[in-house]
Amino acid sequence: MENAIEVIGLCKEYEKFSLSNVSFSVPKGSITGFIGRNGAGKTTSLKSMLNIVHSSSGSVFINGFDLAKNEEEIKSSIGFSISRNFYPNTKIKTLTKVIKAFYSDWNEETYKKLISQFEIDESKKHRELSSGMQVKYAIACALSHGAKTLILDEPTSGLDPASRDEIILLFEDFVSDGEGSILFSTHITSDLEKCADHIVYIKEGQIFYSGTKENLLKSWALVKGDASLTTKEMEEKLYGFKIHKGEFEALAEKSFAESLNAFTVKEASLEDIIVHLERKS
Repeated sequence: MENAIEVIGLCKEYEKFSLSNVSFSVPKGSITGFIGRNGAGKTTSLKSMLNIVHSSSGSVFINGFDLAKNEEEIKSSIGFSISRNFYPNTKIKTLTKVIKAFYSDWNEETYKKLISQFEIDESKKHRELSSGMQVKYAIACALSHGAKTLILDEPTSGLDPASRDEIILLFEDFVSDGEGSILFSTHITSDLEKCADHIVYIKEGQIFYSGTKENLLKSWALVKGDASLTTKEMEEKLYGFKIHKGEFEALAEKSFAESLNAFTVKEASLEDIIVHLERKS
């Protein structure tokens, strides 16, 4: 399968945090969710991929271009939003004039159509738009210069459920022809349950999992039962073990979970997986 994004061995050193050999890919035509707890390295990874911060080492290829050699071509072929709060006191109409000056293939007709569709008031300042409208504006700008790939940091954070659903529908429409691709970071796992094909899970600056959502969900299971029946050897193979009123709940690798005949085994959701893995010391 052709990849829209390939990240290979990306490293970035800070005094108290580091990205360590971050490698993953985003298949063309897919929606890929980038997950991990706050501080795990999601935003640092995205900024390093776009050379907003300079990585210590590693390679990034986006839409067939090498970041080290073709940064301008990459940024012309993507739509990205790392922060919603850029130029907060600038009116949308003025901001658009600045943005479109960077793109030789800007399509004003497409932009006007999207602004109308999204009901964005261009006379308002950027900070006066709701969080949902700010996301829609970023997407409208991206689609107006023919972006092939969207890279977005927490695009649905702070939105009400109806607005999140609307954004997800936009994402699904963007990739529906098999040409568009999306990588977006989020901590809202319910959004990923609805739309993501692939998952990249970063934990303490390292990639814990990169692959299809289906395979991730098939790899884990929830185990519940009488806490008095567990053994030390069993608990060592469980993740996020917790006890409430004599009953335990934990995450286990699917193959191990299915061998535990004395306990209840259930399918694990994305949220179950993340919560229990992050609880593991």
